[in-house]
Amino acid sequence: MLVAHHLASLTLSSYSCKFSRHDFTLPQLFACLMVKEQMKRSYRGAEALLRDADHWCRAIGMKKVPDHNTLCRAAGVLQKRCNVNKLLDAMARWAAMNRALGLSVKPLAGDSSMFERHHVSGHFAQRRRRESRRARRRRMKGKRRDPGRALRRLPKLGIAVCAYSHLIVSTWCGTGAGSDSPHFERLLFDAWRRVPHRRFTAVFDAGYDKEENHHIGRNDMGLRTIIPALSGRPTSKPTTYWRERMKRLLRTKRSRRRCGYTQRWQVETAISMIKRNLGSALRGKTALRRKGDLLLKVLTHNVMIIRRQPRGSRQSRTSCSVSTL
Repeated sequence: MLVAHHLASLTLSSYSCKFSRHDFTLPQLFACLMVKEQMKRSYRGAEALLRDADHWCRAIGMKKVPDHNTLCRAAGVLQKRCNVNKLLDAMARWAAMNRALGLSVKPLAGDSSMFERHHVSGHFAQRRRRESRRARRRRMKGKRRDPGRALRRLPKLGIAVCAYSHLIVSTWCGTGAGSDSPHFERLLFDAWRRVPHRRFTAVFDAGYDKEENHHIGRNDMGLRTIIPALSGRPTSKPTTYWRERMKRLLRTKRSRRRCGYTQRWQVETAISMIKRNLGSALRGKTALRRKGDLLLKVLTHNVMIIRRQPRGSRQSRTSCSVSTL
């Protein structure tokens, strides 16, 4: 909570509007949202938790506990894209100052994953499908079924992670399954502009396989992109230059290890950390709210990574200067 409050104090304004009541500052509410997400609580559950631990609120200068409606409205303000970008920029600057990026040692890894729209028991969902199978068949008789409807409604999160520290430096949120290539440029560019050392290796999975993505990373940004050329039919051979080169480069296990592609599993580890520590289900009822919940999970994950760094590699949370972040 102290780390989140200090981080937000250096990047966010105190209030979102000059006509606000000024009961709580945005950094204070951001710290409360971090506690809510880490403890896997709802807004009402977070309010009850903060009332029981009022010394946490006093530690960041809060005289009273915010209401659950206040936390819900603050989440809508803090989860805007501009505020998330400011916080990710500050986290990347902190990691660069404390040598926690490690892009000269290990590559930047990118991948995407689907999350659940709501909390549902697996046993309950299985029994419900089993009991309603006959009714669904009777209802869908003579109609065209759409098996991909559920996938098109699932939230999707794409991240670019420093394989050295599991710190997320760029993110993308969307809805529905599909190819990962459209958001490749956004992920890579946000990571490229945030790190000071802009000569590193970027490894992505086969979902980002496209000749244009290699041109974007290598020609426009000067990076070394490694993406397996697996799109298309298994019998078809790559006809473009970079995809054919990737086919030769990743042919053997030794070559994959030498080029750094074997570190791509670090991004899957980061996704697993998010789902295990913060949960794979979202509480938002709309697509916009679910995107905000995904961004909040990303920020909470980064704060947890920063908090767990050795004390010798970071300054004190309370006496840290602006230049540190």
